[in-house]
Amino acid sequence: MTNWWSRTEYLGNPVQDWLMAAALALGGFVIVSAALRLVAGTLDRRQRADFRGPRELVLKLVLSTRHWILLMLSVALATDTLDLPKRPTATLAHAEFVLVGLQLAIWATTSIRFWLRLRSEPGQARDSGSNHALLGIFSWVLQTLVWTILLLAVLGNMGVNITAFVASLGVGGVAVALALQNILGDLFASIAIGLDKPFEVGDFIVFGDFRGTVTRIGVKTTRLQSLSGEQLIASNSELLKQTIRNYTRMQERRIASTFRVPYGASREQVQRIVDGTRAAIEADERARLDRAHLASFSESGFEFEFVYYVRSPDYTTYMDVQQGINLRIMMLLEEMGLAFAVPVRKVVSPAI
Repeated sequence: MTNWWSRTEYLGNPVQDWLMAAALALGGFVIVSAALRLVAGTLDRRQRADFRGPRELVLKLVLSTRHWILLMLSVALATDTLDLPKRPTATLAHAEFVLVGLQLAIWATTSIRFWLRLRSEPGQARDSGSNHALLGIFSWVLQTLVWTILLLAVLGNMGVNITAFVASLGVGGVAVALALQNILGDLFASIAIGLDKPFEVGDFIVFGDFRGTVTRIGVKTTRLQSLSGEQLIASNSELLKQTIRNYTRMQERRIASTFRVPYGASREQVQRIVDGTRAAIEADERARLDRAHLASFSESGFEFEFVYYVRSPDYTTYMDVQQGINLRIMMLLEEMGLAFAVPVRKVVSPAI
């Protein structure tokens, strides 16, 4: 049997050598796969809720290792031990280059996504001055660059003239840019959002007839969660063409209101109403008085105008403060025996 293994040849190599190469490929694949599983299991057991650092990145890289690439690379490397003709040997060399480059590109994109996730965690983007729009664009650009470099490297390894290939891509890129000008417009709008920061993820904005909380700023679109629950998707370029109201960045709310009291109130009562209105506003620590005056003499009575600021941008707080002030003004008029004036038109028939 031993003589048959050593004497019988296939593609210029004894069967014994082929079996040794197969055993080497299988053994190498099993050993490397077992080592990766051991490393992944060890790092996963040590992981904690606040686990952020190089060990987590290593775990991500281990988990992103493709076993089919390892298997094919093991076969290719084991085949190098055989004495093969020149053409199959060159093909195997190209295959090894492609497999190694493919796995390196996968590791690179995994690292980029890991970095993006760390930078986009709650509090990180605002504290560091970064934002989700720029982070998403940088991630997309870096991943595209990684795969482009891999493609050019593979073509160069296969003997393709890279200079001529890149030149042809430049000519074709002009046509592609013209065909994709709307998409490129959204891309540059996304860059403008990232640099100028008119809004960020988590901000409540209003544009046109739409309003909602920004949940994601993408390369082409921005997504919002509306008050009624549905998701709003707006093109970045179209969004920047409109006037955007960002309520999250509002420090306080200004409220201007008026009410009228019928004619017949004395000067002392009018002064008491003005002083009482100011006291009604100052009674709430969440409000800051601007002014309160007898503004004018209207057709239906004395018109009082008061202006104040609510120290919180929260809408519910604003409504609570406004309701409390209005109730205190009503109580003031009830204590004085007065009522709010309503427009009344009296028609007098001429004497005949």
